Amino acid sequence: MKKLIAALAAVAAISAQAAEELTVAATAVPHAEILEHIKPALAKQGVELDVKVFTDYVQPNIQVAEERLDANFFQHQPYLDEFNKGRGTELVSVAGVHIEPFGAYSDKHTSLDALPEGANVVIPNDATNGGRALLLLDKAGLITLKDGAGITATVKDIAENPKKLQIRELEAATLPRVLTQVDLALINTNYALEAGLNPTKDALIIEGNDSPYVNILVARPDNKDSAAMQKLAKALHSDEVKQFIDEQYKGAVVPAF
Repeated sequence: MKKLIAALAAVAAISAQAAEELTVAATAVPHAEILEHIKPALAKQGVELDVKVFTDYVQPNIQVAEERLDANFFQHQPYLDEFNKGRGTELVSVAGVHIEPFGAYSDKHTSLDALPEGANVVIPNDATNGGRALLLLDKAGLITLKDGAGITATVKDIAENPKKLQIRELEAATLPRVLTQVDLALINTNYALEAGLNPTKDALIIEGNDSPYVNILVARPDNKDSAAMQKLAKALHSDEVKQFIDEQYKGAVVPAF
């Protein structure tokens, strides 16, 4: 019996040593929720997932680049491209997972037509999400951007502003907190969900499900092909995750695989 117990203990020890830990940064909703959902399945495959929740869009990339974290899950490819360019990092996409259609919200008005002349409008202050917000305002007919203005458009690219909107750029995470103080706020869906907003019901205008801004799992070139990282990517592309996203977010988050 002692030999059997010792043998079982040895097997358990070997199994524990074989388990690989992945530390992944994520914003709370929906990214961390999705990762927590797949934790049990990954554990059965020998991958222990440690999810670290962040409230900003900068530190998750910096800490992965500095090898303090293994990966992150919070951003889309255009944001990553701009971050790499601006910071000199070489982070890479491992897998595209979902789309979060971007929306415009108001606590004061029930339609875009009701916006007064000189309305106060706030948008994210990072290059790609700020440009994304301006493109949505352009699509809604509230402004007209100059020809060629794309995903990194800034307020300087506004050609026409018939309602003389007063557009200010703020850090993305603060936008839900100032919603009651402005006429219109263009808010990333992860922060909108955290604030209790329902993008499919509360947004006055929202991107379609064909948005090119696919949220991605991001790692470094040296670890993107590791066995554990590939298991994580595969789990994020599972039917179970697709069902979880559909049931949990009801159109506010859309699977992209």
